[in-house]
This record gives sequence, C-alpha cells and structure tokens, in this order.
Amino acid sequence: MKSRHAPRSFGPLRLTAVALAAMLGLGACTAPAVVTPEFQVSYRDQGTPIGVTSRFEAGKFVGLWYLRGYLPEAEKFDQLVFKTGGKGPQFRLGAFVCDGAGICGNFAEDLETTRLGKGRFKVKMFNGQDRELWVLWVDEGFRTAVIGNPAGTFAWIIDRAPKGGADRIKAAREILDFNGYNVRALKVK
Repeated sequence: MKSRHAPRSFGPLRLTAVALAAMLGLGACTAPAVVTPEFQVSYRDQGTPIGVTSRFEAGKFVGLWYLRGYLPEAEKFDQLVFKTGGKGPQFRLGAFVCDGAGICGNFAEDLETTRLGKGRFKVKMFNGQDRELWVLWVDEGFRTAVIGNPAGTFAWIIDRAPKGGADRIKAAREILDFNGYNVRALKVK
C-alpha cells in the first residue's frame, strides 16, 4: 500500500470486484463477517471509570481520519469518515484493498449510526452487530482522537494525517492507559 486516498465511489462492477476481494482474501483489512471470540474479549479493566470527552463537537469532528492505533489487531481499517447532516451522524469505514487481479482501490461502507449523546454513538458494524463508539479524547486542534467503549472490546487512535504527530499519538496512548486499556496490546501504525 503505497498511497492512501479518501474513500471514493466505484462503478457497480468494480465495487463488486473490490468488495469480493475484501470479503474473501483480505478480511484483515475490514471488520470480520462473523463474530469471533476475540471480539468478545475486553482489553480494558472494567473497574476503571471511563467517560466521553467534554471537548467533542460534531462539526469539528466531521471529515477524514486515519487509523493510527487499534485493539484488537484483526479489526483493521485504514480510514474513518465522520459525517453529519441529512440522516444525522454517520460513520464510514474504509480500507485500501487489492483483488486477485491486482485491481486496487478504496473499499468503504457507510454504517448505520444513532447518536446516543454527546460524543457517544451506536453503530451497526460490518458484521451486523451494534457497537457503542465513545469519543474518549480529542486534542485541542481536532487532529487526533481516541475512540473506545465501556466494554473495552476495541479501541482506536485516529488522526487527520496518516503519519506524524508522534506527540499526539503518545498522548492518545496515555489516554487509553488512563481509561484502563491494556496498551501493551495496542498496535500503532
């Protein structure tokens, strides 16, 4: 993967080829089609309090984010786009994938999203399960954020850029630790 671009739409035939490649051979690039025991594991000490950041503002959160750190390893995607408007909030997860014929592109899917409160959302994931997404932290410039949930079944560090911002990524890691996450298991890009 040499370069990544914002998720874009493909024609129906091309989208089908890319989606098929994603489902068949590149499951590590998108969420799995079935729930595995790994997604029932908590990466967080349940005795540690957790809360949504008071800094969250939907308008400032809108736009493209890149995945920079994650738990668990199998739930990788490259990009997240947060949108507001017509139907309310919406998350779009995307991954750069290539099919067997070497056709590469961005595969993205909008996920059904319900706002639960400030910085809290219920999202229907690729596997059909509902997941709560809580924005645990965002830096002052809305360049880096941490998303997780009280169950501790996942955590994401997202950033506006695919590289750089080491100080903010370090701060995000510290936020996860503060919220009881096992940061030793965290994969950082």
